[in-house]
Amino acid sequence: MAHPNGGVKEQVAGLYAQRLAEKGYITIAADAAYQGGSGGEPRNVDKPAYRIEDIHGMADFITSFPGVDAVRLALLGICGGGGYSLAAAQTDKRFKSVATVSMFNSGRVRRNGYVDSQLETIQQRLQQASAARAQEVSGRGVPGRAHEMTGGNVLYAGDANLTDEQIAKLPFDLYRQGYHYYWKTHAHPGSTFKYTMSSLLDLMRWDATNQIELINQPLLMIAGSKADSLYMTEEAFTKATGTKDKELFKIDGATHIETYWVIESAERGRKGRLRNEGIGRWNQRVCEQRRQPTTN
Repeated sequence: MAHPNGGVKEQVAGLYAQRLAEKGYITIAADAAYQGGSGGEPRNVDKPAYRIEDIHGMADFITSFPGVDAVRLALLGICGGGGYSLAAAQTDKRFKSVATVSMFNSGRVRRNGYVDSQLETIQQRLQQASAARAQEVSGRGVPGRAHEMTGGNVLYAGDANLTDEQIAKLPFDLYRQGYHYYWKTHAHPGSTFKYTMSSLLDLMRWDATNQIELINQPLLMIAGSKADSLYMTEEAFTKATGTKDKELFKIDGATHIETYWVIESAERGRKGRLRNEGIGRWNQRVCEQRRQPTTN
């Protein structure tokens, strides 16, 4: 289970892991390196290579856990974790099925802006990221890890303390509802929007859809029909030409953030059912894989 950008295992990744465990699956959710409860300095480094390696590492760990059938391994990524899951599954064929929920292409958004709203400032932001890296290098190296430099003043992006009025004026549902989820209803001390500005050197040259045709496993992509992030799921789904068994499942009426938490609601109307519907569809896909005979 790969968590969203800025999230921790105690939030939506842990919720999905718990719900799947209640259905009989052995699940794992873990904080990304440098984030949440995991180690690493400076804090909140957000580099695709690290996030992808975390996913490989979770596969290493869970396949050694008693009771786990290593040839029936599935991968579920949420938001930014969905983009990194697509990348991990391209080459790691231990994953027999792959699913994403509200997939967020971190590279595209950090490069182009959300909904491609910052195309005119790409070079300016790359200059800022380069200057941030130079400032880190002018400090001291992390003992034993000289390639990761941390000076006395690490610069961060994405950290903003907004008032309710400012949040209400944000232009996108993802940002408005995201602040409400991460700062109010599901706040956690290890969760933050900020990341080291130097991480942009890696993020802005990366893309979740690059080489996505290498995915030949069954692929299920889940997203809300009203999510302003839906364009990223639709693009990735179209480009995933290497698998003949794929499905795009749109949750009617749901926004991006609603796929995180409305699953908890006691409401049993339309909005109470549709998130369970998404998890159920992924369970069905994994079960189909479990019924297939192995070649080992």
